[in-house]
Amino acid sequence: MTPAVPRPRIIVTRPAHEAAQWLAWLHAAGWPAQAWPLIDIGPAPDEAALAQRRAELCQGGYDAAMFVSPQAVRGFFGDDSATGCAWPADVRAWAPGPGTARALQAAGVPLQAIDAPAPDAPQFDSEALWTQVAFQVRPGHRLLLVRGLSQTAADAPPTPATAGQQGHGRDWLAQRCQAQGGAVVYGVAYQRRAPVWDAARCAQALQALQDGSVWLLSSSEALAHLAALLPASAPWARMRALATHPRIAQAAQALGVGAVHTSRPAWPDVRRSLEELLS
Repeated sequence: MTPAVPRPRIIVTRPAHEAAQWLAWLHAAGWPAQAWPLIDIGPAPDEAALAQRRAELCQGGYDAAMFVSPQAVRGFFGDDSATGCAWPADVRAWAPGPGTARALQAAGVPLQAIDAPAPDAPQFDSEALWTQVAFQVRPGHRLLLVRGLSQTAADAPPTPATAGQQGHGRDWLAQRCQAQGGAVVYGVAYQRRAPVWDAARCAQALQALQDGSVWLLSSSEALAHLAALLPASAPWARMRALATHPRIAQAAQALGVGAVHTSRPAWPDVRRSLEELLS
């Protein structure tokens, strides 16, 4: 009888709040896994500006609100009573993937108000979402785009004048809306920051680059944080990674990661991809 191939350790790099669910899924499926978050989440840089956006949404001031991630939903709504109103009728909630859609439902947004990529979409991202919502956008359409603010060493600190107006990251979908005559207003619901690792954790990470562990990468920004934490001489060519989007895979390859596999970001797809690594 052929012995079973031992399963490698999976390193989950998502923010701590999301990583807990991924650890539960992985452990239940028999995978050894640890969470080493590569993005720390902080509160909104301007709570007053965020409260204004919530009030505008409650009053029906937008035709749609896009939440870029589950964290954007949590940061925007806070606890169950944060908005002080039910989801307004005739306002659509846009989600780029199933995780964000689940977070919206948990926050009290009716399922029938949520637009998301088709379940069989090749990827869960802004491009896939746009195919589902583009027909909604006409001249005068108002979109609230709820996202995070990346605060790295290269970023200027947010100020009250800008924190509620601009977010960092890809603006592809916002540009598509504007091209069709829509107006986009940003709501910054949280901050993303690089984690602080001590020398021991950095040493563990260097070892994990070369011991067969599989790094689960769900963000190019997280990968950039890892590269900044480790020395330039890190053995990237020996690293194994599973990236949940082709753009993340491209960033890993550009860094010199030796073995990069790609999967859709939903848990069933990631599980399938991990099983294929053993075959």
